[in-house]
Order: sequence, then structure tokens, then C-alpha cells
Amino acid sequence: MQSIKNDHHMFFLFTLLSLMFRAQSVAASSEIHATARSTYSSINIGAVLDLNSPMGTMIDLCMSMALSDFYSIHSNYKTRLFLHTASAEEELDVASAVLEMLKNQEVHGVLGPEWSKEATFVVELGARAHVPVISFTAKNRAFSRSPSPYFVRTTPDDLYQVKSLTAICQGFEWHEVVILYEDTEDGNLFVSKLNKAFQEVDIQLSYISAISTSAEDVYITKELSKLMTKQTRVFLVHMNILLGNRLFDLARKAGMMSEGYAWLITDSLSNSLTSVDTSSMEGVLGLRPHVPKSKNLDNFRAKWKRNALLRKPQSEIMELNVYGLWAYDTVWALALAIERSLSPGSDLLESSQGDNRSDISNITISQFGSRILAELLYTKFTGLCGEFKLVDGQLQTSAFEIINLIGTGYRTVGYWSPDGGISSKLASTGESTYSTSTKELRAIMWPGDTLVTPKGWAIPTTGKIKVGVPKKSEFTEFTNIQKDPVTNQFNFSGLSIDVFLASLKLLPFKLEYEFIPYLNTSRDLNGSYDHMLHKILDKTYDFVVGDVTILANRSTFIDFTLPYTESGVVMVVKNKKNIDMWTFLKPLRWDLWLTIVLACIFIGFVVRMLEHQRNNTNTGSLTPNEQPFGLFFWFPIAALAFPERNMVANKWSMFVLVVWLFVAYILMQSYTAKLSAIFTVDQLNFAFSKDYYVGYQHASFVHEFLINELHLDASKLRSYSTIEEYHDAMCRGGKKGGIDAIYGEIPYMKLLINRYGSEYRIVGPTHKTDGFGFAFPMGSPLVSYFSRAILNVTQGATMNVIEQKNFGPGYPADQDSISQESPSLTAYNFGGLFIIILSAAMIALFCSKTSIGQRFTAMISNCCHRCSRFLNSSGKESRVHSLSYRDATGDSPSEEANESEENNRNVSHGPGEVREAEVDVADISARQGEVHESNRTNENAASAGTSEIQLSESSNMQQPESSSSENA
Repeated sequence: MQSIKNDHHMFFLFTLLSLMFRAQSVAASSEIHATARSTYSSINIGAVLDLNSPMGTMIDLCMSMALSDFYSIHSNYKTRLFLHTASAEEELDVASAVLEMLKNQEVHGVLGPEWSKEATFVVELGARAHVPVISFTAKNRAFSRSPSPYFVRTTPDDLYQVKSLTAICQGFEWHEVVILYEDTEDGNLFVSKLNKAFQEVDIQLSYISAISTSAEDVYITKELSKLMTKQTRVFLVHMNILLGNRLFDLARKAGMMSEGYAWLITDSLSNSLTSVDTSSMEGVLGLRPHVPKSKNLDNFRAKWKRNALLRKPQSEIMELNVYGLWAYDTVWALALAIERSLSPGSDLLESSQGDNRSDISNITISQFGSRILAELLYTKFTGLCGEFKLVDGQLQTSAFEIINLIGTGYRTVGYWSPDGGISSKLASTGESTYSTSTKELRAIMWPGDTLVTPKGWAIPTTGKIKVGVPKKSEFTEFTNIQKDPVTNQFNFSGLSIDVFLASLKLLPFKLEYEFIPYLNTSRDLNGSYDHMLHKILDKTYDFVVGDVTILANRSTFIDFTLPYTESGVVMVVKNKKNIDMWTFLKPLRWDLWLTIVLACIFIGFVVRMLEHQRNNTNTGSLTPNEQPFGLFFWFPIAALAFPERNMVANKWSMFVLVVWLFVAYILMQSYTAKLSAIFTVDQLNFAFSKDYYVGYQHASFVHEFLINELHLDASKLRSYSTIEEYHDAMCRGGKKGGIDAIYGEIPYMKLLINRYGSEYRIVGPTHKTDGFGFAFPMGSPLVSYFSRAILNVTQGATMNVIEQKNFGPGYPADQDSISQESPSLTAYNFGGLFIIILSAAMIALFCSKTSIGQRFTAMISNCCHRCSRFLNSSGKESRVHSLSYRDATGDSPSEEANESEENNRNVSHGPGEVREAEVDVADISARQGEVHESNRTNENAASAGTSEIQLSESSNMQQPESSSSENA
């Protein structure tokens, strides 16, 4: 009973306060209106709201408080804005109410309507009457067939929200998104913008579900069940708070608010979260316009709660949200614009069509509507939502808050701004770099009470993934399908299957699959590979595993992983060895052989001329004088065969032989290398002709490649299925019903070479393809995971084991291509060497046989000898001094020794070698032949034949006498 009494008291108190508030408001309004009529110019502005809805009631209260607050602060203004509020729920009611205001209440502007679907006709009416239509809820431009300059939106454009959603999906690396939206004009426009923005960053809308506001729970549940069968696990919701709350409640019951799912909501939901129970939305990530904190905002919130409490007994009212704040700032901006554009006592309306106001075409045109609009577009002030500034008839966007719903509340985890992108906090000053990184955000609690970011996709929960495998009768090393007669089940093996199974072990998740062979009723390949790949499009297979070549035309309708085999199409021919008893001559061409023979004769001739004045005093020497004619042929070769013997006595002859040995060494090494190549590398004498018959693999794309790319005649192409058929056709040749060459992909051709060894060889260029890969539907998230797994398999030791298992031991890892037999070496290739030996011979003859050369040689030799004497002078003096004290008695050296030393110093015509020999007793006995030779030359000083005479004459500073005698 006490509780009932308390309830009665509370109800009575609320009723009393409500009556008092309404009485005060009516009195104040009447007083202000009466005063305005007598002192101020009253400007009529129409407002169309749904006063029976919580949103309309909340906005109406905010607009009333805006007028009261504005004129209490600006009491000195000469104008007063008077609101004519009409309640309308349906679209026709809204249009009728606005038309009534324009005709009968002489309004100069229209606020509302509440939603964009009702704004199309209202915008047309405003444009006809030249009055601005101002919306604080519409966020899209396209409401009429042609843009109207009289339509103003004091809300941020949805384009910025679309950009923020795109940045979030990029940051979390979500490449596929499912969107569920309210089936309205506003929703359709939003999805259109979102799809365009996603396409620019390669994000796909994998599924779009339009849900009507009046949709029953059964229909929504059916749509959610359909989404669970898809791989995408990122859902974007764009709808009003009532429909959205129902959607999330049904999603929670369907198990879609668990770990692995990601849900995003737009500001259509997030702006009204305080009005509903959000317990079913835990873990959802949302966006809403950022409203900076301020003291005025806090005061307004407290005042609004008091006023809302007084209105609550009469009508249900929504909690204050950003739409109410935008309405408050809009009224302030409009009041400022009116004050700046109008003067007191003006006649505000002018009829353009007389007094007939029953027809739409006879709407009176406002004189001041355009002036109010112009002032409104340039109005700037700081309102409850921050800076109020219109850009192109739209409220300038500041930033969006990224919120995370936890329990029955939410918290801000970051921000997005048009300039800086995603950030942990808004930068107040300075330039910032646009970022899509989500690492700066605070920790996010995702559905399922987990901090692990959803990867955005998952394997469908309905059954296993269907993997298509081609049935092959040839090259079964790649895919081999055999049916077990006992179990009646198919067994799958081969390199492609092994690579797939090895890749499965490296995936970060478990994949349930089943192999389905691609075959017909006769258990053969059911059509071409292109037909098999199209089975992915009609959902027969989820993806295909096999020796499927990655081609550009196939990539237009399916996605491929990275290749797991070598890539390219090559030509294979039979080896043709051409080795016989004269093969040893092939390394050098005939002109090079002839040049070598002529060079030997030339060197023998030069040495003969240089050595003809010498007598061979060494029994171990092969002098040219002994065999003057044979020397022309065998002397240069003998110098190579007997390098330890004293072949020549003249120093210039030795110089020529050294250069010749250098040239001969290079020639011998080149000959050896070329001969080794002939015997160790199979030379191919194959020149492709269009008259040849070419083989290719049956049902392969190579057939079209040979015709379209290489332009071969289709009648010259023959298809084969097995390696044995290839070999048999190649052995018969094209003229006997076989083929002359094979074009095929590298993996197949390496199998052929591996089986038949050196009988075949790859020749010519490699025509580029991308190898074998696994085929997936376009945009499948599995592609990136399998590609990374394939890289780990192919780059490790696992691939070698798989190849050895399926291809057998000795499978070639690499196969170099050889085009044609390399030509023999020619004289031109060694022209530089022959020029060097010719130059050396000519220099030797010039210095030895001409007077100028002899003088030049003597000069150079004298300079070198003097330098040698200067460097060795100190050492010789020390040695002579030590010899003078070698007598054991301690006496001075004998007169004979002194006399011998004096005679040695007086020798003026002996060469440098003799003087050195006289100083060193050991050298005297070793150089007896040279001493005798020097003595003979001293007696005939006129001879110019040897270098010893030149050195002797140079030592005595005498000019050598020229002699024309042939005998020395």
C-alpha cells in the first residue's frame, strides 16, 4: 500500500511539474511572440518531424531549447525566428505539411524532414519557392534528379564514413566484406559509395543483403544462415537502431557473435546506442562522428535531461544523441543567418501568382529565402558539436570515433580523420601522415570475448571442401587416380597431390576436404582443363588440385596460387652426334691451322737470321747453323719440345722465342678446351623448319599456343598422350608418320629426358608460362595461405623428396638449353696474338740488323749497365778489401796479384760480363766461352754483329765502326 501511495505521489508531482512547464512555456511563447510582433521582425520557419516517434520528440525538444538559449543570449537582435512545427509520419504527410506551410504560413525555410526518403519531394518544393530546406539527418547528396542549391545538410557526408570504413578494413587486412543494410534509398546510396571505395583498394563486397524495416525475424534468420555457409566472416551493418538491434539479437542466437566473426556498424546504429539494450552486440566495432568535449555541452546535457523528464509522462523520448546536437546547432546557424540577412519591418512575401494558392505552381516565392541561404552558407561559429562550417552545402567533417561495444556500454579505441587516417588520438596541431595501420588502436574486445583479431574468413561450416582432381591417362606422375576394387574408393597420388598434402600441414588452420575426380562415365578425363576450371564457377568444386598451368586467360575467372613447378614451354629434339676419326681437326678452322704453320715458318726464318753469326760452342745446343733449311719447319716446335736445352745464343732470338712460347701456350689451351667440349657436350645439328612435324600433349593448351603464338600449320601438329608415344614418334621421324620435334611444358619434357637419357635434348628459347598451380575462386582468401605454404615446400628439402618419389632417382634438377653447334675457332679469333708475335720479330730484326737499332740497343744497354755498376760499386769495394788481407802471414798482397788486378782494370774492350768475372774468381771459370768470345770481338772492333761488342765500345765511350762484312 505504501508503494502504491508513493507511485501516486510521484505521478502527481510529475503531472504538476509538466503543467507548470507547459504553462510557463505557453506564456513565454505568447509574450515573446506578442513582443516580436510589436518590436521585432518575426521570421517564420517550418519544421516537419514525427512527434510520435522517440527520435522526433528528442529533436523537437532540442530545437525548442536552441531558440530559448539563442535569444536569451542575443536579446538585442532585431529579428526572431518563429518555428511552425508539423507532425508527419508518412512520406505523403510530410509533403502535404510542407506545402501547407509554404502556402499558408509564409515560411522562409524548412527544417527536416527527419529521414532522407521523405526529402526528395520537399527539396523540389523548396527549390520552387526559393526557400532553403535544411536537414540535420540526411547524409547523401542525391535526393533529387538534379542537385538543388536550396538543399543544405548540416551533417557530415557519408563519403567520409565510407573512407573511414575502408581504412579500417585495410588496417585489419580484410579483403572481403558482407554488407547488411536497410532497404531504403539512403541505404542504396551508401552501398554504392562503399562498393566504389572498396574497389579502389581491392576489397570485395562478397555478399550484399538488403533487409526491409518490416522484415520478419524468420526472413532475417534465413539470411544469417545463408551467410554462415560462406567463407567471409566480416559483416558491415548499416541500418536504423530498431532493425539493427533485432538483427544482432538473431545473430547471437545463430551463433554468429562468437570467436572468428567481425562486426562493423555505421553511425546509423552507433549514434543511438544509448536508447537500446546492446548486450547482444558485445565485441562490435563501430563508427560515430566525433563530438569534442566542452563545458557548454555538459551544461546542455544536464539541462536537456531536466526538460526531458518533464515531457516523459506525455510521450516517449529518446536519449540525447548527435542528431539532437546537430538540430540544436542548425537552429542557431539559421537564427544567425536571418539576423544578418533581414531588416525590421520588411514585407517578407511576394505572391507571384495572385491569390490562388491551391495549385503547386502557384506557390508564393520568398523574397528573402535566397538571402537567408547565402548567409547560412557562410555562417561559422562554435556549437555543441564543435566548429559549425558548411562546405558546398554540407557540414565540414572533423573526425570519427572508433568505438568498441563491451557489455552494455562502449569505449573509444581510436579515431579516424580525413587528413591523418587512423590514430590513437586526434592531433591538435601540425601536419600528419595518412595511415591505415590499426596498431595504434587500443585493445579491442572481439566477439567471443577474445583479443585476437579475426582474420576475416573461415571455412564454411557445412560439410567438407570439395577438391577437384583431373583424371589422367598420361603423365600420371603428377596426378594418378586409381579405383580400389575392394573398397570401391578412389586413391589419389602424384606430385601435385603430395605438394597439396605437404602444404596442408603448413596452414595455420585445419582444413576438412575431400578429393573428387574429374572424369566421365568411362572414367577418363571429362573434357579439357578449361572445362574443369569452369566447374569452380558453378560450385561443383571449391578449388582444383593438379597439373594446371597458370595462364593469363584463365586468371580472368579464377585465382591461382604461386607455381610449384618450373615454368615455360620448350622444344625437345633427338641428339645427333657428329664425332669421327678427324674430329681432332674440328677445334680449329682451316685458316687458323694454316696461320699457325706460316707462323712457325716465319719464326724459324727470323731466328735463322738472328743466329747466323753465332757459332755453337755448347754441345747441348741446337743452333740454326747446323741445319739451316730444316730450321724453318721444326725449330719453333723444337723450342716447345726441348725447353731445357740452350736453343739460341743471341738475346734477341731469345726474346722472339719467349713471345712465341706465350702465343703457342694460348693456342694449345684454346685447342684443348674446344676439343673437350666436342667430346663431352652433345652438339646439335638441328635447324627448325616449318615443314617438320611437331608433337604436343593431348588436350593441352600447347596446341593453341603453337598455332596462335608460333604460327605453325595445324596440319603439322600431332598430339600424343604418353612418354612412350613421344619416343616412338621421334624415332620414326616426320617423314615416316612420326614427328621431328616436341613442344611441351618443362616438367613433362624433363620426365621424357629423364627416362631416355642422352637421346633427347632441350633446344631453343623457353616460351614463358607460370608453371603449375592450384586453382581457386576469384578472391578466395585461401590463395594467400596456400601460396605461402607452397613457397615453404618448394624451397625446402621436402620438394626433392616428393620429386624423387614420383619421378624416380636421377630426375634432372636443371636442364640447360643448347641451341646450335658452336663454330670452330678461326684465325680472326687469335689475330691479336699473331700481331704480337709479328711485332716482336720485326723489333728484333730492326734492333739487330740496322745501325739505328744497334745504336739504340747500345745506348739502352749502356744505361742499364751503368745503373747496375752504380748499385753494385759499394759491394765490390768491400770484397776487394777483404781479399787483400787473406794472406795468413798478415803481409800485403803479392805483386803478381796487384799486377793481375791492374791488368783487369785496364781491359777497355771487354764486355761487362768479363769485368764481373775478373772480380769474382768463381765466375771466371763459369764463363770461359764468353771470355774467349769477347777476346775475339776485341780484335775486330769494326764488327757490329753482337751485343757484347756494343757493350764494350759503349764502356770506352767509342763510336762503333759499321761493317758490311757478313763474317764476324
